[in-house]
Amino acid sequence: MTDDTTSAWAAYPLDREAVIARVIDADRDTVFRAWTDPAQIVQWFGPAGFTLDTHQIDIRAGGVWRFDMIAPDGTVFSNRMAFLRIETPSRIEATHGSDTDDDPDRFRLLVTFDAQDNGKTLVTLRQMHPTAARRAMVIRFGAAEYGAQTLAKLAGHVLDQGGATP
Repeated sequence: MTDDTTSAWAAYPLDREAVIARVIDADRDTVFRAWTDPAQIVQWFGPAGFTLDTHQIDIRAGGVWRFDMIAPDGTVFSNRMAFLRIETPSRIEATHGSDTDDDPDRFRLLVTFDAQDNGKTLVTLRQMHPTAARRAMVIRFGAAEYGAQTLAKLAGHVLDQGGATP
């Protein structure tokens, strides 16, 4: 059975989608907690070398995370995630863009957590961009590489929390 949201994701044009995935050597509950615990997500989220300055964090359906992502060269990128749905321990759905109310480049984000038979977790990030041109721009900017770095930081974080290897 699928709900309206699942159907909407299935019908989304593929030329607007970016997908990044990684197997994390930790159980699904541990990995999911790393995404939904405000004290944990601020420790690992973002590409290598970036730091975060959080202004507001409320990770629940209807909640918002407002933060600046600061690049190694000091460039500040304002961010806002508005959480639409959280299904423990399998799914997080949000919108993500700059910390403005009218960001035309805001995209839909779906993070899924699939338990593997070996105690590991497959984390898949799906970004649905408003246009194919915007998707192409974020790919050129490095979204795939930065997303992979973010998932590598997640793997390192859960290792520090008692997971196996990054």
